[in-house]
Amino acid sequence: MTTPAYPPKPVPGDRIAVISPSSGLPGLLPLPYELGLERLRKEFGLEPVEYPATRRMGSTPRERADDIHAAFADPTVKAVIASIGGDDQITVLPLLDRELIRAHPKPFFGYSDNTNLLAHLWNAGIVGYHGATVMCELGRPGAMDPLTAESLRAALFTSGPYELRPADRFRQIDAPWELPESFLAEPGTEPGTGWTWIRPDRVVEGRSWGGNIEILSWLLMADREIARDASVYDGHVLFLETSEDMPRAGDVFWILRSMGERGLLRQFPALLMGRPKAWSFERPLEPEARARYAQEQREAVLRAVDAYAPDMMVVFDVDLGHTDPQLVIPYGGTVRVDGPARRITVTY
Repeated sequence: MTTPAYPPKPVPGDRIAVISPSSGLPGLLPLPYELGLERLRKEFGLEPVEYPATRRMGSTPRERADDIHAAFADPTVKAVIASIGGDDQITVLPLLDRELIRAHPKPFFGYSDNTNLLAHLWNAGIVGYHGATVMCELGRPGAMDPLTAESLRAALFTSGPYELRPADRFRQIDAPWELPESFLAEPGTEPGTGWTWIRPDRVVEGRSWGGNIEILSWLLMADREIARDASVYDGHVLFLETSEDMPRAGDVFWILRSMGERGLLRQFPALLMGRPKAWSFERPLEPEARARYAQEQREAVLRAVDAYAPDMMVVFDVDLGHTDPQLVIPYGGTVRVDGPARRITVTY
């Protein structure tokens, strides 16, 4: 395995590919998508370039793979961003031309189901960026959260260290994307609780690896993009998050237990665990139930870590993944976790 390298960064005025490697939801829910495109143009100075499957539901894995290849191969496109996630990007992976992508390295932004492509890029030796989709972060009602916008801008355009900081306030409850009135005002938020540090007795610095825990479990089952030799990840910083599907605490434990049995968990001296999404349209939990869900997930994570990597430093409720605001994590980039100082610094 080679250490992932940072691809060249775009500058304002460049073209950025907007692709749908998972779901073609822009075709069904245009309001957040069009808002996200407008912000790419007006707030970030980039020119979005769409592809045949970007707005089309039901695209085949081959069609989505073709869009990925076209986006990376086009010399006029300087970065690539996913419109949104989904649930079947794993079917695209076998169709990807790793050598083509390796020959045309570009920053790719996405998370959730896009963990598939981020892991593929990691194995191609390219640093990706876990976070910031067009519909969710750029298409946020009212305005982008300032913390999200600052992190995305730094990840897009700059190279070097960037210190993450906890959100003062965060959002749990979503508004229906099909209703125009959902976009007239910023969503409601609640006070942030900061990050919780477990065993913060050292400084850990290493390349990052991880992503959405449900997607990683599928990759493990399909034996794709995760090294069989767990020592490949020795000394890396693990980061994980759960989706709006809100997996049960027991499921989170079982996935991590399986990773432990594979010898994966003990390779990582530090874990950044994203704040869990604890509300969805299918499970609109009240505040007390949301707090209980999050606490049960933390306990499940610690149960697995204590069993398989008892020396691991853990930071809970980091603002990554399915949360708002959202901090971009370089996938395969350098992350420094300073326990005594309670500071996390990434290198974009």
